[in-house]
Parts: sequence; structure tokens; C-alpha cells
Amino acid sequence: MIHISSLSGLPDVAASLGPFDMLTLLSPSAEARDWSGFSQVRHLRLAFHDITVLTPDLIAPDKGVLQAILDFGRDGLAERSLLIHCWAGISRSSAAAYVIACDRNPGFEDEIADELRRRSPVVTPNKLMVHLADELLGREGKMIDAIARIGRGADAFEGAPYQLPLLWPLS
Repeated sequence: MIHISSLSGLPDVAASLGPFDMLTLLSPSAEARDWSGFSQVRHLRLAFHDITVLTPDLIAPDKGVLQAILDFGRDGLAERSLLIHCWAGISRSSAAAYVIACDRNPGFEDEIADELRRRSPVVTPNKLMVHLADELLGREGKMIDAIARIGRGADAFEGAPYQLPLLWPLS
């Protein structure tokens, strides 16, 4: 399973897991934190703003960021859970979870998007991240279309933690 959380929900979700890998997606200006209290085996922190359009003075996700997410998601997940978090648990972390699940399960882009929406009515995966991953994975717009089809999630300041299956089809 991929576990998705906001920053504030992170301690409770982390405490519920055994050893896990953690992917942190926060803005470059986020304060430095001590992550040593969590039982993560591997930790990758990527710093970029949650934007979908290039904006002066803000750092957008790019192909390098998405490749780092894909590489991190490809290593070690057979043995451990993956915990992904961003500030609100709505956009960046949901996009990363979707991208990793799609990477592992070609041809299930629609099903994964539907399950993402079913598990969290507030998620609105970052469209730029999805677009970049779609290009990197050669999905010819399937990931972009699937996320556009589920649409924007319900308004929320912060999402509740949820899980997304890593392997498809679901039994």
C-alpha cells in the first residue's frame, strides 16, 4: 500500500506502520525538520511549490523531480510500505501516489484514478506532475485524461490520510 498524508497527519500515520520509505514533498521555504523520530528506512525530500503553471519566483515540479519520484517508487516497495506526504495531503502527495501506482501498473490509469477519488473525495492531484509523468512513462495522455475525468476534489484545507493500492488489478 501507498500511504498518503498531510504534514500534520504524518506522526499518526507513521506510528501505525512498521519500517517504511518516506517521500516528503514540501515547498523550498518549508522549515527544516528532524525526521529521525520516524521508522523510515529510506527518505527522499523534494522541494518544489504546489503549482501547475510556471510562475516567476516559484519552483515548479519538473521532469527531474518526477524522475526522482519514479526512481524512489521503484526501489524497495516489495518489502516496505511507502508513506508520501506534502503540506495538505491533497495535491503533490496524491499526484506522486498516482504516478507511482501508474508506473507499476501500465494500462490501469483510469482504475487507479477512480480508486484515488473513491478513497479521498478531496484529492486534486497536481496536474503538472501528472502531465510530466505521463510524458516520462510514454502513456500518451492516458494519465492526464484519467485525472481530468475525476476532476477537482471537494474543497478542503487538509486531506485526511488514506491509502492507495500499489498493485493492480484489485482482487
